[in-house]
Amino acid sequence: MPELPEVETTVRGISPYLVGNTITNLVVREPRLRWPIPESLVDHIVGRQVTNIIRRAKYILIEFESGHLLIHLGMSGSLRLTSIGESSKFHDHVDFEIGTERLLRFHDPRRFGCVLWIDGDPAEFRLLKNLGPEPLTDDFNANYLYKMSRNRKTAVKNLIMDSRVVVGVGNIYASEALFRAGIRPGTRASRISTPKYHRLVSAIKDTLNAAITSGGTTLRDFVNGYGMPGYFSQELLVYERAGKACRVCQNSISKRVIGQRSTYYCRTCQK
Repeated sequence: MPELPEVETTVRGISPYLVGNTITNLVVREPRLRWPIPESLVDHIVGRQVTNIIRRAKYILIEFESGHLLIHLGMSGSLRLTSIGESSKFHDHVDFEIGTERLLRFHDPRRFGCVLWIDGDPAEFRLLKNLGPEPLTDDFNANYLYKMSRNRKTAVKNLIMDSRVVVGVGNIYASEALFRAGIRPGTRASRISTPKYHRLVSAIKDTLNAAITSGGTTLRDFVNGYGMPGYFSQELLVYERAGKACRVCQNSISKRVIGQRSTYYCRTCQK
């Protein structure tokens, strides 16, 4: 699934080509995504200028004067810039034409993504209003995470993957950040001290920033706005490395299931 770094990479890639430009046409080949694409979408965006593009959690918000277009890439979706006239492929569900030469194409093999319209304040939209802080902001800090962990019986990995606590820390980056912080992923969140949460918050921010710099992680499907894969997979320290030597201590990387998700860690480096 595209996680925060992949979505941020996409936003940075498409913004220069959309912001300040007008959507000249909308082509919907398959409206049946996770939620149906509203039939009224064409009236909201065609002939309208894009004023800004931001990311909130794993959602892309394309701003117009009259509202926001919300896009989620689902399990295996992508947005790719291409030329008008390029033939569509299977699972190319939506085209947003920009001017007379370029279009933004939404590709989603599993159709778990969404393309929706938001009137009013997007922060109050049903998919966004209960989300926690962004992990790369000052609002996400050790004192906050320590406070959120009190009286929690859940594992720390589940805590940092809870979007009501902090957004955008998916399975890959949770495992990687916990390794960098030297914390076992199955440790009960309420038993972790403030100094360890300082390490974990720093590790989350460092891991996500490193992944964004590398263009995200491509394990199976992800491509950025130019159709290129992300290269952070070459820098993974533990994720999907079960049985391989730890890059720090050379002992074998372990694997277990936590919260129904595969989790990778080093028994020696993580306490």
